[in-house]
Amino acid sequence: MTLQQLRYVIEVANRGSMNEAAKRLFISQPSLSNAIKELEEEMKLTIFERTNKGISLSKEGAEFLGYARQVIEQAELLENRYLNAKPSPQHFSVSTQHYAFAVNAFVKLVREFGQDEYELALRETKTYEIIQDVKSQRSEIGILYVNEFNAKVINRLLKDANLTFTSLFTAKAHIFISIRNPLARHAVVTLEQLQDYPYLYFEQGEYNSFHFSEEILSTLSHKKSIRVNDRATLFNLLIGLNGYTISTGVLSADLNGNEIIPVPLASDETIHVGWICHRNAALSKLAAAYIEALQQSLSE
Repeated sequence: MTLQQLRYVIEVANRGSMNEAAKRLFISQPSLSNAIKELEEEMKLTIFERTNKGISLSKEGAEFLGYARQVIEQAELLENRYLNAKPSPQHFSVSTQHYAFAVNAFVKLVREFGQDEYELALRETKTYEIIQDVKSQRSEIGILYVNEFNAKVINRLLKDANLTFTSLFTAKAHIFISIRNPLARHAVVTLEQLQDYPYLYFEQGEYNSFHFSEEILSTLSHKKSIRVNDRATLFNLLIGLNGYTISTGVLSADLNGNEIIPVPLASDETIHVGWICHRNAALSKLAAAYIEALQQSLSE
């Protein structure tokens, strides 16, 4: 096993394609395939599962990738210390539901660890895709919530994908509304008071099940509802239409300004927001730093 082979595995996992990885590595696709095949035979495991639709990491491969990243990080530290070698670009990806604190933590990560070259990704996406992203190692970390209603479905998917959920915080139900909304003056609002206001919620695409909704109480019916794809649009509609959405109550004034505020919702519902990763994979340095940044953002 060589460091070069480990770098090959990391690049293929990052690109999700043997052909694309070969282009980035400036080698032929057959040479790359052979190098990885030799590594798999030597280690007696299948790192990538190959089908006519392409390649994907196996469960064993996801665990192997976590260790490979750590080995390469340590090798680069040695090279930088003793050979003054140019550091290779840092890689890290996270997939998340539409949470401002997740973006805030990402900003902290880049400010602290950003160097001359890096390739990072922050994907605000659909719930099912978050799980698939982490399963396939498109993202190392995923951020979503579980509660009493969706836990059975979400936990089954996580178990099948060999992923684990770690809680960040538990939250009571809140609504996000404009500071000019008449309900902004209330200490608590009820579902009855919300009936005449537009309800805003995030599109879940092909997997538009109540269990994958980003908003709790997803089975309730609404007189007026608008489905959106991104957080900026949702916030604009909160302001422009006096709409509301149901969420955690956690906002970032630095990123979102003071136009949107949380107001507690009269409900006994609670949600557990946390992060997911592969069960047996060691976190990379940037992933561990991102988790720490998440905790700092929430404490602030």
